[in-house]
Amino acid sequence: MNPLHLRSAGTSLVISTHRGEAEIVHWGADLGDTLPDLSLLNEPIPPSSIDANVPTGLLPQASSAWQGRPGLRGHRITDGVAGLDFSVRLSAVSADADGRTAVVIQTDPDAGITVASNLTLHPGGLLELRHELTNHGTSPFHVDELATMLPVAPDAVELLDLTGRWCRERHPQRRAIQQGTWVRTGRHGRTGHDSSLLLAAGTAGFGNRHGKVWATHLAWSGNHEQFADRLADGRTVLGGSELLGPAEVVLQPGETYQTPTLFAAYSDRGLDGISEAFYSWFRSRPHHVSGPRPVVLNTWEAVYFDHNLETLVELAESAADLGVERFVLDDGWFRGRRDDHAGLGDWYVDGTLWPGGLTPLIEAVTSRGMEFGLWVEPEMVNLDSDIAREHPEWIVRPAARSPKDGGRLPLEWRHQHVLDLVNPAAWQYVFDRMDALLRDNNISYLKWDQNRDLLEHGHAGRASVHQQTLAAYRLFDALRAAHPSVEIESCSSGGARVDLGILQRTDRIWASDCNDALERQTIQRWTGMVVPPELVGAHIGPSTSHTTARTHDLSFRAITALFGHFGMEWDVRTVTGAERQELKRFIALYKEHRELIHSGRMVRADVPDESLMVHGVVAADHDGGAADSATAALFAVVRTRTGFAEMPGRVAIPGLEAGRNYRVELLFPRPADADYGHAFMEAQPATWLASGARASGRFLGEVGLPMPVLQPEHAILLRVTAL
Repeated sequence: MNPLHLRSAGTSLVISTHRGEAEIVHWGADLGDTLPDLSLLNEPIPPSSIDANVPTGLLPQASSAWQGRPGLRGHRITDGVAGLDFSVRLSAVSADADGRTAVVIQTDPDAGITVASNLTLHPGGLLELRHELTNHGTSPFHVDELATMLPVAPDAVELLDLTGRWCRERHPQRRAIQQGTWVRTGRHGRTGHDSSLLLAAGTAGFGNRHGKVWATHLAWSGNHEQFADRLADGRTVLGGSELLGPAEVVLQPGETYQTPTLFAAYSDRGLDGISEAFYSWFRSRPHHVSGPRPVVLNTWEAVYFDHNLETLVELAESAADLGVERFVLDDGWFRGRRDDHAGLGDWYVDGTLWPGGLTPLIEAVTSRGMEFGLWVEPEMVNLDSDIAREHPEWIVRPAARSPKDGGRLPLEWRHQHVLDLVNPAAWQYVFDRMDALLRDNNISYLKWDQNRDLLEHGHAGRASVHQQTLAAYRLFDALRAAHPSVEIESCSSGGARVDLGILQRTDRIWASDCNDALERQTIQRWTGMVVPPELVGAHIGPSTSHTTARTHDLSFRAITALFGHFGMEWDVRTVTGAERQELKRFIALYKEHRELIHSGRMVRADVPDESLMVHGVVAADHDGGAADSATAALFAVVRTRTGFAEMPGRVAIPGLEAGRNYRVELLFPRPADADYGHAFMEAQPATWLASGARASGRFLGEVGLPMPVLQPEHAILLRVTAL
């Protein structure tokens, strides 16, 4: 049988079948049209080992002498054994004529299982891989783990992943790839604040713009594992799987289990090439957000739980004056909700606060040209709520037993528990309440929050994070089908549910509850490794951060928020005088450049000075005779702390077309601004800052320009125009 060769955007995936099972022999650089006889890849057999070559299977298994992490673990209780070994062998291969999509079917007749592997290599180079396991036996089959794995080349010697906590999500960590298994486990029942958005293996010292990188992402919002496994023979695989509890997935005869999708990208141009593959996939989706992303005002840090119609109308007036386009009412509007101890689950407008319902506020917002959005948390419940008192059986318990049977509740988290969406009655109640809110009110946007981990999570006496995650997905899908024009944001204590599983059903993610611009520089940079900026909520908070008590200038906060889906979480009624004019200016800048920011290539410079960050967006279509006035790129130069050297020196501006000429100018602050020198700590500025610089893309990328000596926690904004 001929090998399976998927090709796209400089990437090849080759699956050989010459040893009787599907074996991945290459994932990486494009190999061209013609492949040699792949038997030449048969390796020597070392002493004291199995008397055969060991394949890197699409589903690695002990029957092929694979000694690393197995692709499949499971068992049948009726056989009286704790586990089974599998020997899946190729049954069928089908591939589309475009050379980008294939299905590989392998089966083990003795074990009574079939695994169908679905592979798609998208036009931008992003690989999509998932398995479907079907029980063909006569007894129930317990799935313990079904993992998706991909090999990486021997020169991948470093591993990068992300970790974090509440208000400090997605920070990088690096380590050498060593023999053994490096596992990142998420047992939060949701993606998790500490979850790694990707696992990236690369050549020594790989960076933003250089080195080979192989990266994977598991698109799943429940318990999961991601891992890198290096065998004693030197081979390395990256992979991921759903983390299943005991008897959590039991397949009856004829039933099928589908793994979460593993997305994977290869780049020979560093991490920016990985982002390009993900961005291309996101932006090619039929349901991807379209049109200008509106300027948002969220009311949380403006009023918290203090809901008053007069105050909120004043806030709406102030927001409209600034140019806000979407006004979002946060927590506190529903029945019994005066703080976070009560009311969750009672999704009715509080008549004591809102005797006329939400209509007066909605009309005040929409009459001023803004959309109206609303905060909800449909998956959670307070014990102090009517619904918890009426239906205690709807609250998740370790064994999901009735309180009359002595079933205990898990520990509280932020005074709340989880509604059991696996229970059809509970699911229907939540759907009906959300559906009624959207039918009865002119709501364009839901900020959908989820504020606790799903610990000790059970239904009918068994672990049920798997079923709860799928039930939540069904809830999103049903509401989107019923209200296709309503946008939904995924918020989960900030950034605890950021993955491509939830992003298939939502239009935006809230990257973090932290609006501190210094923290956000790192959070947004690494969130943006996978998620394009039009889907990442980025807001200007008050001058002193609610979560860190750190104080920043408006310009630093605004430049940080500019490179995302821009908004504010701030009582903008208090913004007056020169500060209000500066805020209006940034809102106008966002509106002028949001099409570029939300469609261009993300570029991150490799800067040796760790106190300096340089990142920007380059227009995808700036070449081909662009006019002098056309913006080819926007770049932010950010000083996070004091530098070791007196001057930052010349800093490269990468990602531009080498043979084109460009003009680089200081967009903010401009030399004419009254506080122009406030951000700088220098006796005399670089000469080009006053009137701009003209140079080729090659010069700017290789030589760069001298940058100002910025004060710590300040930034400048550069505009690049194509000449």
